[in-house]
Amino acid sequence: MTEQPSMSAGITDTGGEGPDLPDAPRGAPCWVSLTARDLQAAEKFYGAVLGWEFRSTSLGEHFAVALRNGKPVAGIGAVASDMQIAVVWTPYFAVPQVDEAAARIRERSATIALGPVAFASGRAVVAADRDGAVFGVWDGRLPGGWEAWHERGPVVVRLRTRDAFEAAIFYGGVLQWADARPDGCTVSYENDEVVVRSGDSVVARLGSGAVEAAPDPVLRPHWAVQFAVDDVASRAEAAQARGGTLVSSGGSAQGEYAELRDPDGGLFTIIGRGDPA
Repeated sequence: MTEQPSMSAGITDTGGEGPDLPDAPRGAPCWVSLTARDLQAAEKFYGAVLGWEFRSTSLGEHFAVALRNGKPVAGIGAVASDMQIAVVWTPYFAVPQVDEAAARIRERSATIALGPVAFASGRAVVAADRDGAVFGVWDGRLPGGWEAWHERGPVVVRLRTRDAFEAAIFYGGVLQWADARPDGCTVSYENDEVVVRSGDSVVARLGSGAVEAAPDPVLRPHWAVQFAVDDVASRAEAAQARGGTLVSSGGSAQGEYAELRDPDGGLFTIIGRGDPA
């Protein structure tokens, strides 16, 4: 059993509005959310680095939805200072019933950090897997335009974990991957990674090699949130010019990347938009 994650209050509403939208692929990532210290500072940084615009949500003045080309990309909740918790990006996965998903998490000896919590647009849980990687599950409406995620969309999630096969068994059970139902996700092993697909679209990757007790958080098990950009080098320079930190950069089997921290320490990655997920 892992320790309860410090970002347990980092849940933010997706900001879904209006009539119910088509369901997200069952078990696929459907949203990412940043627990920030200051909303205006976060908007200024990510707006300059990633070209985002922002709109308010029904949750109040400390929350916003980030937009790219008018379509929702992510949520930001400025609650880190008040709650004395870490600045962190968290991915959420779509489930048909959040209570059942929470039960499956507990059955597999993982930790429920928060929830189920009800919002106007749905219900959510934040949890940590058995190696300490934090993730959420979401049951509800999604913002109009979220379909862009699965049309070579702007966000990719990648789990860095101790053992990718063991993690795939855990998440497969929780999120019901590879259960032969047509609305779910399939799983395969490619280039030393577990690859999760919805239809023909890669929606997540799981790789081994993380060290649970590593002093460097980058080396510990965690879900890395990756944003696609047109020019990795120039966006990395923009991040550093605005107080961010370059953690690492280079190329991989999936293309060019730069791993960055925002001025408050939030870890994220940018990848080339034309590179395969």
